Amino acid sequence: MKYLITILFFTLLACKSVHQTNKQSVENAITNNAVQLLADKRFHSVSVVVYKDGEATIKHFGELTIGEGNKPNDSTLYELASVTKTFTGYIAAKAVLDKKINLDDDIRIYLNEPYPNLEFKGEPIKIRHLITHTSGFPNFPIKSENKTAFFEGLKLIKIETKPGETYFYSNTAPELTAYILEKVYQKPYEELVIEFILEPNKMNQTKFTLNENDRTRLVKGYNDKNQLMPNFNRTLWGGISGLHSTTTDLVKYMKLQLDKSNPIVNESHKKLYKEGSDFWEGYHWYIIENDNKLIYRHHGGIYGMQNWFVIYPKQNMGISILTNTSFNETGEILEKVVDQLYDDLNK
Repeated sequence: MKYLITILFFTLLACKSVHQTNKQSVENAITNNAVQLLADKRFHSVSVVVYKDGEATIKHFGELTIGEGNKPNDSTLYELASVTKTFTGYIAAKAVLDKKINLDDDIRIYLNEPYPNLEFKGEPIKIRHLITHTSGFPNFPIKSENKTAFFEGLKLIKIETKPGETYFYSNTAPELTAYILEKVYQKPYEELVIEFILEPNKMNQTKFTLNENDRTRLVKGYNDKNQLMPNFNRTLWGGISGLHSTTTDLVKYMKLQLDKSNPIVNESHKKLYKEGSDFWEGYHWYIIENDNKLIYRHHGGIYGMQNWFVIYPKQNMGISILTNTSFNETGEILEKVVDQLYDDLNK
């Protein structure tokens, strides 16, 4: 019995040592990549989240305000920008499973006017085209000052390609998707996000509408000339952008996206449109699959901050990287950091 206790003790000690080593290696990989990023003086701060095998590691670096040394922390609120679209995709997937919508529905059955312009040679735009950027809609809404103006702008759109055949990134389409979801569930879109995603996953620091205290925690970002940039002002439903979140809440979102028992997650990760040999569009997810790698990812960029949010289901891992800088090359630079961090973590 004495020997059994001794063996058990040393086994537990070894397990603890391995755990500490693994934790330290994750922290070292994050730190090394963050320091390299901040060597580029156009970047001022970065927050990195790694969720791997059920354990989260969050680290923050740099300063939110130039010259003040105020490092971001777990309570810092970032604008998610276009990563908001993955929330839209999740609710669209739920609506399909709830039989509220069908991917092959003509979108005009949900509109209050005929919109004869929203087709190409008799081929209608379908729900699946909205969520895969293959609708032929312009990138930005023709009118976006308010919801009434948005529908006026829809009448001015001319569809010049057959829906479903050509990928063209559109911020117009997800806003219309959000309106359709609002209509079929008979609830404001913001409430749908809260009810279907935020509350069930206890993401109480993720929100569209901020109170006064929230605004004190909201990042004010910069361009590459160190000029302070404005925060995004949402005038439409929020299907494209408008969510704010913290690194701790993004861990909860990673857990959701890695939950293979969740039928809505599985639906939202379906490949709906093939864009290349190993590249697909899902429900507002970009999906890459080759060899041993399966990736669900989305980039978010707004006036003064950018982020990448990436899920690796085969490795049971998620990575999120957020910075208070935004300029043309930011997304490409952050993507390389995420890829290098992934490689470092999987050596």
